[in-house]
Amino acid sequence: MRIGELASRAGVSVRSVRYYEEQGLLTSTRSVSGQRHYTEVEVERVAFIQRLYAAGLSSRTIIELLPCVDEPSEENSDAALERMALERERLSAHIDGLVRTRDTLDELMAVARTYREQLGTAEAG
Repeated sequence: MRIGELASRAGVSVRSVRYYEEQGLLTSTRSVSGQRHYTEVEVERVAFIQRLYAAGLSSRTIIELLPCVDEPSEENSDAALERMALERERLSAHIDGLVRTRDTLDELMAVARTYREQLGTAEAG
């Protein structure tokens, strides 16, 4: 199948398919005229790549996980699980930082509300 059909069937843009190929996440064969051609396997692969991106993983991390799919083995599986655990820790630390930032913003908003209420009281008096 050609790139447009793959993109349509996988629910992504043609640009995404090209990007995946540029990043080494996806491969194609080329016709004599240079058109990309894909097989049914790539439809599933693109869906898998999309799930990994949705989980917050970068292209670089996804490349590290693909041997688990391409060459299944206990060693590759263990490496993939370890890499995903590291990514989970990174995401958890980021979430903790966002919660602290939100809490700081809540405190600033409380101060601003108090100040606003004092303005209203001063103008009424």
